[in-house]
Amino acid sequence: MNNPLVQVDPGLFIWTILTFLGLLFLLKKMAWGPLLKALDERQATIRKSLDDAQQAKVELERLNQESAQILAKARAEADAIVARSRSDAERLREEMKHKARAEAEGLTRNAERQIQLETQRALGQIRIEAVELSLSIASKLIKRNLSKEDNARLIDETLRQIDSQRN
Repeated sequence: MNNPLVQVDPGLFIWTILTFLGLLFLLKKMAWGPLLKALDERQATIRKSLDDAQQAKVELERLNQESAQILAKARAEADAIVARSRSDAERLREEMKHKARAEAEGLTRNAERQIQLETQRALGQIRIEAVELSLSIASKLIKRNLSKEDNARLIDETLRQIDSQRN
């Protein structure tokens, strides 16, 4: 019972080795070469993507820092603008206060001048009336030759007229 598959045949052995080597050469040339090339290209693409991702991460961190600096600068400028606005408002309020005081003082001075002028005019009017009354009394005294009692009564009557005109 000799099984031909179990027996070693040198011719078959050589042909099997040659066929295996030929097939190995063809696989290397036709399949493994392009397969290894495709794997190398894919590895290069992945490596490039990782490098790009690392560069993007570095760039993102730089942009985040720049945006933080810009925000800080903007906040500082906004605070400065608010502070300037407050100081300008305070200065304007003080200016308006001083202006209002100056106007009030001017109005007070004008009112005091008006009062003085009116007082002087009233006193002048009173003097004129007093002179007119004196002239009136004198003319009455001259027209009539009165006794002492008539003269005293005339003076009292004139003084009452002056008092009633004042009130």
